[in-house]
Amino acid sequence: MAREPRDGGRGGRDRDREGDDLVDKLVTINRVAKVVKGGRRFAFAALVVVGDQKGRVGFGAGKAREVPEAIRKATDRAKRSMIRVPMKEGRTLHHDVAGHFGAGKVVLRSADAGTGIIAGGPMRAVFESLGINDVVAKSLGTRNPHNMVKATFAALERCASPRSVANRRGKKVSDILGRREAAVATEATADV
Repeated sequence: MAREPRDGGRGGRDRDREGDDLVDKLVTINRVAKVVKGGRRFAFAALVVVGDQKGRVGFGAGKAREVPEAIRKATDRAKRSMIRVPMKEGRTLHHDVAGHFGAGKVVLRSADAGTGIIAGGPMRAVFESLGINDVVAKSLGTRNPHNMVKATFAALERCASPRSVANRRGKKVSDILGRREAAVATEATADV
């Protein structure tokens, strides 16, 4: 007698996706080999970025003998490592920021409305998953996708909203930004 899968015949990935509305993007997949006595053993390494397109994003790497299993492991790790990034008007960064990891260096700049995502492949996946619509990013140094993604996350972790900076310093938002920008920023942060 054959048993039916517990999730009603759908794969586990669909169930996870329905529950928490996360978007996952496969950044890269790499075939790696381990040399053993009888020859080579092949495995697959995957790098996945997961986000809710509302300010939360995470990345993860997974390795397995089969591609789907490597992607599943990477997705699970990405969900566990999610961070929240403050966004200006829900579309761009509050300020320019740089980050690095190993030989990977990135510069992220906020952009005007309608600019779009101007970034390379691995960084583009991070911004699309995060929900940023307008940003200009430049990768300096290595082109290794793992280091580029980790450098991008290092930069995003350094982002701060004017409200959080004002709270930390014990000042008003208008003191941080100036009079004209403060009114716009207060309205924008109230929406987010």
